[in-house]
Parts: sequence; structure tokens; C-alpha cells
Amino acid sequence: MSPEGPQETPSSRGSNRLDVRIVSVRPALVLSVLGITVLLGLVLLLGYLAWQVLSWILIAIVLASALNPAVAAFERRGLGRASSAAIVFGMTLFAMGTVGFLIGPPLVSQVGEFVEAVPDFVDDLTKGRGPLGFLQDEYQIVDRIREAIEKQGPGGVLGFGEPLLDVLRSVVTVVVATLTIVFLTFFMLLEGPKTIERLLDLLAPTTRLRWERVGYDIYKTISGYVTGNLLISLIAGVTSTVVLFVAGSDFAIALGLLVAILDLIPLAGATIAAIVVSTVVFIETDWVRGLIVAGFFLGYQQLENHLIQPLVYGRTVQLSPLVVLCAVLIGASLAGIFGALFAIPIAGSLLAIGRELLLVRRDAAIEAPPGVDLVLEGRANQD
Repeated sequence: MSPEGPQETPSSRGSNRLDVRIVSVRPALVLSVLGITVLLGLVLLLGYLAWQVLSWILIAIVLASALNPAVAAFERRGLGRASSAAIVFGMTLFAMGTVGFLIGPPLVSQVGEFVEAVPDFVDDLTKGRGPLGFLQDEYQIVDRIREAIEKQGPGGVLGFGEPLLDVLRSVVTVVVATLTIVFLTFFMLLEGPKTIERLLDLLAPTTRLRWERVGYDIYKTISGYVTGNLLISLIAGVTSTVVLFVAGSDFAIALGLLVAILDLIPLAGATIAAIVVSTVVFIETDWVRGLIVAGFFLGYQQLENHLIQPLVYGRTVQLSPLVVLCAVLIGASLAGIFGALFAIPIAGSLLAIGRELLLVRRDAAIEAPPGVDLVLEGRANQD
């Protein structure tokens, strides 16, 4: 009589054995991975060190993409690329100069008047008069600022030690950046299509078609974003200037221009402009007009965020409001104002690349690659 319990069979003994597989890695593969890692690290390091110049190049690419449709329109009329680029570039500079000539004198005058009025505002605040007089009466804010200046000096209060040198350095940087971006934009308009064509010629025919499709989608995204953003900022600046004139502000043109510039920053720019402009009007006039202007900005922000931006960006960039919001938040957290400005075109470009990758995978799943028939036939013979 055999003892009770599971009987060990040859099959069970075989199943209890541990399969040990030895995976061999070729040295060439290890060297390739290390080389790619080092190369990626060097690229990131160079990008970090040359970030300022790379940002100028990125701005020039965006501007060239926005102006290229006008250049293409002149080319369709029979003009050469160089002549078309020169005409469009000259028209752009002329338009900017004309706008500067029209709003420059009143803008300079209003800024000067505002600077001259600042001491009166400060005097009212010091004596507890005006809309912000309660800050001195209840919180002694002026006395605290004066005490901090006496202890730390103006530079310590403002957070910098050499203000004049910092201002001069910033001015020089802005001038150099502006001139560099202007020349980069012109040369990209002039040589951009030829350069892209040479790069596409290096690719295989099927790969070239895909990259052409992706490039066209990215181009539409960037040009549409720039056009839409400028249109939204123009609407915000003109509307704000009219409202400020009606409210009786003496600095309507200067404040309206400030609104248009800050509104270029998606989502957050309009809020910053509303706070700054409402505060100036509140100090300049009275609390009733300040509340009226603040109420206008509150209503206009809702109109812009829920109607104007979705309509404009939906037609030009073809991104949903949720994608726009997430892109702006991520871009602002990574690169500040610069990241918020370029978050939408970058997001649109990444979506265009992602769509193309999905199309490639879908086509590969529908069309069986070469050799699949032979593999299936071999498996059928084994069965």
C-alpha cells in the first residue's frame, strides 16, 4: 500500500526546476548607450549655457513663421523670395514705426506727467490723504519704508546693490537682443525654406512625407498663435484705452499700451494688467472710478478667457481651452514669463508630432510588414 501524498512524476520534477537564462549584452550596445547618454548631457549643458541666445533664436523663428504667409502671398504674385521678404519686412518695420510715431509723443508726455505726479501721490499718502491714505493712518506704511531706507539704503530695500549699473546692463541687453532678433528674423524669412528643403532632401521619400506633414502642422500652429495673440492684445489695449478715457484718466494711452503688452502673456497677463491699471486709476482719480475700471477688467477678463481666446485660438492654433491652460501653467513654472509666452506653440507642436506618431503606428498595424506571411506559414507548419 503506497503512502498518501502527492506523487512526484517526471513532469512535476521538470516543472519544479528553475529556468536560468543567460542574457549576453554586446560591448557595442553598451558603448552606444553610453555615447548617446554623454551626447545628450552635452546638448543639455550647451543649451543651458547658451539659453539667452537660444531664446533669441526661438523668438526669431516665431516671428518669421508669423510673417511667412505674407511673403508666400507675394511669391504667388510672381516676385522672388528675396524681394518678397524685403517688402514684407519693410512693411512691418514701417507699420511699427508709424504706430510708434502716432502714440509715441502722447505716450512720452503721459509717462512724464505720471512721473511728475508721483511726488504728489506720495505726499498725499504721507499725510493720510487720498484713496490710499488709510495705509499711513492705520499701518504707518510710509514711516516703515522710510525707516527701512535709513537702515538698509534704497538698494537694500529694492533688493539690489548697484541699481544704475543694473539698469544700464539691462538696457544694453535689450538693445542687442532687439537688433539680433530683427536680423535673425529677416534671414530666416530669406533662407528658411531653402534650409528646410535641404534637410528634407536627406530623408527617405516616405519619411520625408511624414516630416513635411509635421512641419506644416507646426508652422500653422506657430503662425496662428502669433496672429491670434496679437489680435487679442490689440483688442484688449484698444478697449482699455477707450474705457480709461471715459473714466477720465490722464494716462489712458500709456496704461492702454501697458495692457496690450501684458495681455501678450496668456491668462496671467490680463490679471496683472488689471491690478496695475486699476491701482493707478484708483490713486489718480477716486475710489468710484477705480471700482468702475476694476469692474470693467473683471468683466473683460471673463469675456476674453471664455469667448475671445477660445474662438481665436480654436481657429488659429486648434487647441482646447484645457490644453491651453495646462500648457501655460507648465511653461510658466518651468521658464517664467518666457515659458508662458511660448507654451501654446510648443504644446501645439508636440501635439502635431504626437498625432503623426499615432498615424504611423496605425498604418503599421493595418499594413502587415514584409515577412509576416512567412512567419505565419512557419507557425502553421509546426502546428
